[in-house]
Amino acid sequence: MWPMAKRKKPSSKAKKGKGGGKLWGFFKSQQTHLVFGVLVFSASIFLLISFYSFLHVWKKDQSILNDLSDKTLSAENVLGKLGATLADFFVYDGFGVATFLFPILLFFTGLYIILNIPVKQLYKPWFNGMLIMIWLSLALAHLKKDNELMGGKVGFEMNDFLQIYLGEIGVLLILVFSFLIFVILRFKITPQKIKSWLPNPPKRKEKPNILEEDVTDDGFVKGTTYESTDENTEEEIELEFDSFETVTGESLSSESHDLNLETVPEMTPKDPPEPSVRASEKIEKEEDIEIEVENPVFEEHTVENLSNTLLKDFGEFDPKLELSKYRFPELSLLKDYSNENIHINKAELETNKDRIVDTLNNYNIGIASIKATIGPTVTLYEIVPDAGVRISKIKNLEDDIALSLSALGIRIIAPIPGRGTIGIEVPNKKPSVVSMKSVLSAQKFQNTQMDLPIALGKTISNETFVVDLAKMPHLLMAGATGQGKSVGLNAVLASLLYKKHPAEVKFVLVDPKKVELTLYNKIERHYLAKLPDTEDAIITDTAMVINTLNSLCIEMDQRYDLLKNAFVRNIKEYNKKFIARKLNPENGHRYLPYIVLVIDEFADLIMTAGKEIETPIARLAQLARAIGIHLIVATQRPSVNVITGIIKANFPVRVAFRVTSKIDSRTILDFQGADQLIGKGDMLISTGNELTRLQCAFIDTPEVERLTDFIGSQRAYPHAHYLPEYVGEESGTGIDIDIEGRDKLFEEAAMLVVTAQQGSASLLQRKLKLGYNRAGRIIDQLEAANIVGPFEGSKARQVLVTDLATLQQLLEDEKN
Repeated sequence: MWPMAKRKKPSSKAKKGKGGGKLWGFFKSQQTHLVFGVLVFSASIFLLISFYSFLHVWKKDQSILNDLSDKTLSAENVLGKLGATLADFFVYDGFGVATFLFPILLFFTGLYIILNIPVKQLYKPWFNGMLIMIWLSLALAHLKKDNELMGGKVGFEMNDFLQIYLGEIGVLLILVFSFLIFVILRFKITPQKIKSWLPNPPKRKEKPNILEEDVTDDGFVKGTTYESTDENTEEEIELEFDSFETVTGESLSSESHDLNLETVPEMTPKDPPEPSVRASEKIEKEEDIEIEVENPVFEEHTVENLSNTLLKDFGEFDPKLELSKYRFPELSLLKDYSNENIHINKAELETNKDRIVDTLNNYNIGIASIKATIGPTVTLYEIVPDAGVRISKIKNLEDDIALSLSALGIRIIAPIPGRGTIGIEVPNKKPSVVSMKSVLSAQKFQNTQMDLPIALGKTISNETFVVDLAKMPHLLMAGATGQGKSVGLNAVLASLLYKKHPAEVKFVLVDPKKVELTLYNKIERHYLAKLPDTEDAIITDTAMVINTLNSLCIEMDQRYDLLKNAFVRNIKEYNKKFIARKLNPENGHRYLPYIVLVIDEFADLIMTAGKEIETPIARLAQLARAIGIHLIVATQRPSVNVITGIIKANFPVRVAFRVTSKIDSRTILDFQGADQLIGKGDMLISTGNELTRLQCAFIDTPEVERLTDFIGSQRAYPHAHYLPEYVGEESGTGIDIDIEGRDKLFEEAAMLVVTAQQGSASLLQRKLKLGYNRAGRIIDQLEAANIVGPFEGSKARQVLVTDLATLQQLLEDEKN
């Protein structure tokens, strides 16, 4: 307790002050108390009604909470938008159903004020009420995990936090113990009270002493009537004896026959079996034979047999076990659009067909046949020209056909690969929206067996276009500002979030604009990867981007080492082997999730960092495919000074949204055509030699927010997925470190590094079972002691000491 200062009596001048006297009199007035009591009483009734209404209509009112100023929207809550907002704050964002205690306490507080009862009497009820509300919120969140309204966000977060460290049973025990403690303290329960509640034990009757002469020949006592207290005593004794008799040496002799033992004498209660001397001698001889004789088949399959035993005993390793109750997002989180269905306008089709035929006839180009394929935003007219017509002649009429049709974005495909026809793509006057929901609900996406499926949109033939990022292996997205790059990135991320478990894929998000990918902060502990000791998982600072990319290079090298030691060629084979328990975690093996690096506005990073960004990106683009690290890079114009030839060569799959010139289209796709797109998600995707026109799936910001809220509200890992720590050259290790401040494992680490002739923190991590931070500090100390060389990027440091004798001499010289 803090010492309380003595209250000074108000001076006479203060008492006489007119302003202070009036204010004091206002608060002392009985009318003021009555008005305040009525307000508190009314507020409690208002909250109680709004809370009750919220339980029935809270889902319908979620949409209006984000925009209270819109007068066209009305709330379903009986107390309107204010009631819906207050109920959402107290119930949904607060303590759930337990929040009903708050208006009840408020009700009695207002009643006490109105009746002029001292409010001090309510201190204990308020304190106990708050404790009960917190306990109920946690209990309901723990018991009713599927109903997010029961415990509220506070209860959910408390339950989620406690389960991480204590598990489900631990949280249940805390609830039970805290309830018992509250009851004991509240009702002042003592051991004496508990004893008084228990029934008194029955008094034992003393058995009479029975003499031999009082017993008759029939076994009864003279002059007494004996009733057995246990009717089944004799029967049970007989059963026990029978079961004892059945345990004989016959059963043992049948088992010992396999070991060529001598017959063991029959076991009786008085004569237990003793091991035969000859039997033990024979066992020793057999053991000697097994040790001396070499068994090449056994040695060859020892590891496989061990893994089969582990697989049989424990089953396959489940990487999803830690988040086994994770629920994938529901399609209902995404929006349906009214203009989503394709409307066939026969008059428009006939008009366009006639204009195309007339235009070609004006240049003496005959057409054998023409047919139309209607897509969401574009209709493809396939024409078969008469024999002898040159394709280049039709290709040169692109502008004339666009003029006759009075349309922008006309593109001529001459010829269409694999069909033997010439295609003319004409934009629809009333385009349809391709929603993310329609793409993700397609059977092609739902039933896919791809490792990293991405649903980008729909083709001209209205088919869902799904590709595998794992086989691309990297994706380059480019286009002018406002043409759909950011929506395309969200579509890629949403596809993976709907299909892959948090244990299977991790995202490294780089957002120089700082606003495009911020919504994904909510799923940091589920899906995001970052450097240790960094606050934000979404990387916006250029220096952090450099460190993260170099860290990914270190991760890549470590993964290749794991693949080499496991004798596999790619991440899929490695994880399959690890799940089958054929790789020992004690040797550094672990389950490897896919890592997807997403970079928005790559040109800005190149302008600010240049070579420091380019080098690790080039390494990742060339080498990272096999170990499950994939790049998605978005930029406005991938010119040579932004994306070099080495990087571009490793991005065979490229997406181009609308650009302003043919040169830009060639820069992105190595083909023309992107300059003739109509914008708003209209795009071309190049997969090697094939060029496909798509309408990108549209996913709006509120949809992304609902998606991330749904995932973020579930139980998560304790922290984001940590990448290997990378120390830049500017934070180098040329500083002398005091000998007394060295780590306890410094000498052991030095011997390990010299023996292995490899100076890396990852080696110390594996062999000494250290965290990366401690291993990094020891490496710094080894550099200061001139045992290892300076930092050399992603390569291991050079070991300056050749043998252990030289190391021992160096350490002794330092001590002296």
